Amino acid sequence: MMNDILFALWFFLPAGLANAAPVFASRIPLVQHLDIPLDAHKYFRGKRIFGSHKTLRGLLAGVLVGVVACTAQCFAYQHISWLRSMSFISYDNYATCFALGLALGFGALAGDAIKSFFKRQFAVPSGKPWFPFDQIDYIIGGLVLSSIVVDLPHSTYWWVGLTWFLIHPIANVIGWVVGLRENPI
Repeated sequence: MMNDILFALWFFLPAGLANAAPVFASRIPLVQHLDIPLDAHKYFRGKRIFGSHKTLRGLLAGVLVGVVACTAQCFAYQHISWLRSMSFISYDNYATCFALGLALGFGALAGDAIKSFFKRQFAVPSGKPWFPFDQIDYIIGGLVLSSIVVDLPHSTYWWVGLTWFLIHPIANVIGWVVGLRENPI
């Protein structure tokens, strides 16, 4: 069980970091010009498609962080033997790691954007909590797209989902305490 949890933390770390990257990118003056809404201010059934908080800047930051994190994992996997012993997949090939990082990063943010679409359609105000969808959107998106690149045992998907579902609110509270989030949930 401990190996399952450790692998869940390890494997999905690029998606977790990608999910947080837009918050940090919004604080970087150099990339403020990329604060362009992904929905281009378009509406569906009288409501914004994603809302103004889903931006090109956030998408690019998240995907970049996912790729960099997974590439760093590839390097670590090749040089730290205990990582190889606990991993269910091989991180030996940098091209595969790049593709996995891309899938995890983009998948996490795509899951978040799709959730935002439904949040708007159900009239949940932007920035307001929507449990449990705020906690599972990036997990589902990251797992779905990463499954194109790697094939994990079915039980591992459950471990990833459970582990990161529990981590998400803890990370949100920390972000709220340090002033990065408006709400603790």
